Amino acid sequence: MFVPPAHLLRPADKCGIPICARSRYSLSVKISVVLITHNEESNLPRTLASVLPLVNDGLGEIIVLDSGSTDRTIEIAREHGAKLFVEPWKGFAEQKNSAMEKASMDWVLQLDADEALEPALAEEIVEMLAGNLANVGFWIPRKNFFLGRCIKHGGFYPDPKLRLIRRGAGKFGEYGAHPTMKVEGPTGKFSHALLHDAYPTLRSYIDHMNSYSSMGAQVAVERGRGGFSIANIVFRPFLTFIYDYIFRMGFMDGCEGLLLHLYHSVYVSWKYAKAWELGKKR
Repeated sequence: MFVPPAHLLRPADKCGIPICARSRYSLSVKISVVLITHNEESNLPRTLASVLPLVNDGLGEIIVLDSGSTDRTIEIAREHGAKLFVEPWKGFAEQKNSAMEKASMDWVLQLDADEALEPALAEEIVEMLAGNLANVGFWIPRKNFFLGRCIKHGGFYPDPKLRLIRRGAGKFGEYGAHPTMKVEGPTGKFSHALLHDAYPTLRSYIDHMNSYSSMGAQVAVERGRGGFSIANIVFRPFLTFIYDYIFRMGFMDGCEGLLLHLYHSVYVSWKYAKAWELGKKR
């Protein structure tokens, strides 16, 4: 039975859930855990520690596809026994697909480097796959954290993601900064969640939204929305805030909820303003 090294254990996550726990089950179906990385030394130890129960004793593998990290990302991946590959950045969807193509096990679990598995999710995966005969993929709910708080309202939970598939059953399609996995065939779902700690600081959130709004602007222009629109730049952000904060009860998440939905509405305005700027240049 696998016992994680002491330096990889933390007593609990920010929702009070232990970060890594021993799996009570033996895995009869082999899993490839696949990640793409770039300068993820602050997130990667937690992510890899959470998946070790799935790949312990040669029952699975960890695939890390890096795009030129300059911090300790590569060293951390090697310390955890990952199969390491380095390729130039090709865009989110193509990078993820390239990483999945390197998997050799029966099932492929694709994770972002700032995500970790709840210990109960690791056990649920083992149990589900041991008895699964029909499904080619599984949806996993995701708990999103903002400034250290688990956001439970405003559309941020359960936030299901299709991340576990039979090898070769699906691939990612590009959609700005949010590529989507699609499969052909029936899918199931898990009850336990991924832990997504993407925004520990306001600076990290603003940096992400600045990048995402630029990518979203490109998608908007490709869809013919590159003109200057008061409705999209002013009224759509306002209505987005009202809908998420009031009607979807984002106010239940306290100060963090207020800031998250306020700045998310700003992101919407940035996206359409950048689409106008990009359309004008073209």
